Amino acid sequence: MIVITNPFTIEDEIDILHSLLEEGLSLLHIRKPDFSELEMAQFTDQIKLEFRNKLVLHNHHHLAEGFGIDRFHFSEKERKSNLNDPARFSKPCRSKSTSTHSIEDFNSLENDFDYAFLSPVFKSISKENYHPKLDLFDAIKSRTNSKTKVVALGGIDTENIQKTLENGFDEVALLGSIWNHENPLKQFKLCQKIVHSYSQSQV
Repeated sequence: MIVITNPFTIEDEIDILHSLLEEGLSLLHIRKPDFSELEMAQFTDQIKLEFRNKLVLHNHHHLAEGFGIDRFHFSEKERKSNLNDPARFSKPCRSKSTSTHSIEDFNSLENDFDYAFLSPVFKSISKENYHPKLDLFDAIKSRTNSKTKVVALGGIDTENIQKTLENGFDEVALLGSIWNHENPLKQFKLCQKIVHSYSQSQV
């Protein structure tokens, strides 16, 4: 299970992130689109060294090496422009991920990506008026890219995680369901329990 940071700074954020990681969060995507290089460095520096291997940087990629981070995410725009082509990205890298918004785009990905977000699956919790234009459960039946894991993003919460995994998604990513909840850790643990139960049922 993946959690994406709130794009905005929130109270006690680092403490909450540490709690999620201590509870077994697999990957934490640091997405702070408005952060300057200095703000990103200051934010990342607060995260304990023992968790750096679970961090994924969305921007200011050049800071990664200094913090021992070797996971990188590329926006759809970055991936499609030649300015920051992930295939030519030379930093020491354990994994690369990207964002897609159609099954056609997902299917056309090069093998450079370990996983890709496909969104929005449901009406977004964190973004107003951001909802699916297509039924992605139907679209995913046309999946031909089996080398890249497909991660559901957009409106994922306790009510629909199981349905999402049952309908062909390999993994889920949480944003609004965590950060719009009065108790992010409690919500995370509920979601995690559902994912674990589903995984065990597939063994």
